[in-house]
Amino acid sequence: MGAHKRKPVGVMALARDPEPLREALGGIVLEKMRRRHLRRVLAIEAQVYPRPWSPTLFLSEIAQKNTRSYLVARHQGQVVGYAGMMFTGREAHVTNIAVDPAFHGRKVGSRLLVALVTEAIARGAETLSLEVRVSNANAQAMYAKFGFSVVGVRKGYYVETNEDALVMVAEGASSTDYRLRLQRIRDELATGDRGGHG
Repeated sequence: MGAHKRKPVGVMALARDPEPLREALGGIVLEKMRRRHLRRVLAIEAQVYPRPWSPTLFLSEIAQKNTRSYLVARHQGQVVGYAGMMFTGREAHVTNIAVDPAFHGRKVGSRLLVALVTEAIARGAETLSLEVRVSNANAQAMYAKFGFSVVGVRKGYYVETNEDALVMVAEGASSTDYRLRLQRIRDELATGDRGGHG
């Protein structure tokens, strides 16, 4: 991870307080984000981010297929979450992840992150990184499950609230240990699909 200062563009990773003992949501379909998904993506974006991305920014991001990957999660045909990742050499950076508040705590974010991390490994990434609000303990816990740990702080990163961001990194993404961690997460999600709590 380079030492350069990122220009804040409203990119953040987000997960909200889940309701206790909510079951993982079955029937989730992940697919590449397309223009047709943007109306629903923007509706979610407006609900969860103080400074949402514009349609133009999303279109620019999804057009960069060689260096970006954006996914949507659909449930019963409706987009309920989305996530994106940027690839630069041996590093993959989570640009955003968001879930409709009505579906928080149902493992939609975990499913999206599993898919993005799997793609990052397939593209040769060794290091995974992201920024997350200092106040967002639930997202931090999810990222820790994926092997991310705090390596720094970006002061005032979220300019709309002047909140700091924790920089979290997972190293050795292509290692056997990391692949086993990812498989355990997949197994937990599959158990949730069959009716267990996950």
